[in-house]
Amino acid sequence: MFDAEKVKNECVAWIRRFFEENGKGCNAVVGISGGKDSSVVAALCAEALGKDRVIGVLMPCGVQHDIDMAELLVKHLDIKHYVVNIKDAVEGLKNSMPFEMSAQTNINLPPRIRMATVYAVAQSHNGRVANTCNLSEDWVGYATRYGDAAGDFSPCSQLTVAEVKQIGRVLGLPAVLVDKVPIDGLCGKTDEENLGFTYAELDRYIRTGEIDDLQKKARIDDLHAKNLFKLQLMPAFHPSAN
Repeated sequence: MFDAEKVKNECVAWIRRFFEENGKGCNAVVGISGGKDSSVVAALCAEALGKDRVIGVLMPCGVQHDIDMAELLVKHLDIKHYVVNIKDAVEGLKNSMPFEMSAQTNINLPPRIRMATVYAVAQSHNGRVANTCNLSEDWVGYATRYGDAAGDFSPCSQLTVAEVKQIGRVLGLPAVLVDKVPIDGLCGKTDEENLGFTYAELDRYIRTGEIDDLQKKARIDDLHAKNLFKLQLMPAFHPSAN
């Protein structure tokens, strides 16, 4: 049985230890999308460090239809935040390419520019960048390498979607943030539409190994195997000692 209160307290203590060892006095900088993951991570950091040491970065690409959710989060936590519209940067890079970028490149470019933006804020504000991924997304590679998959510390990468939601409720976050249907923000589809299975099915499979639909099991296993490289250190050549 998942004890959300216990895990929340352990995570808060872990964040405090991280900053004691890797940036005493530094700020936590969090890219705020308005979804549950960035909301929970920002709230955990605020509890661990105090709201004055958490900086939110809102990064619409032109017009973001749910930017009000991100604004609700920073207002709820009463944290300092910046709004940086990345549209010009995205379009500028696209227009500078001497070839037509692939569809997947177009999808992954904004999150990579967002992460560059978060690091720019962090470096100018004595910050450490929070990774906002969860275990369920990481399990099937549902994150952009060097985009939202990057960061300096990761409070939720060992927690499933269901567990992150439970912690969000313990933290007292507005229900609309915790229970909001996750949309990737890249192609306009919900996460579950893109994946072909529900997070409930995925979370159960991750934690128990049980799943009823064998076709979905095969898809999850295939995605997991193909995307393991995203979770591993970059392979490095080591010359022989002789």
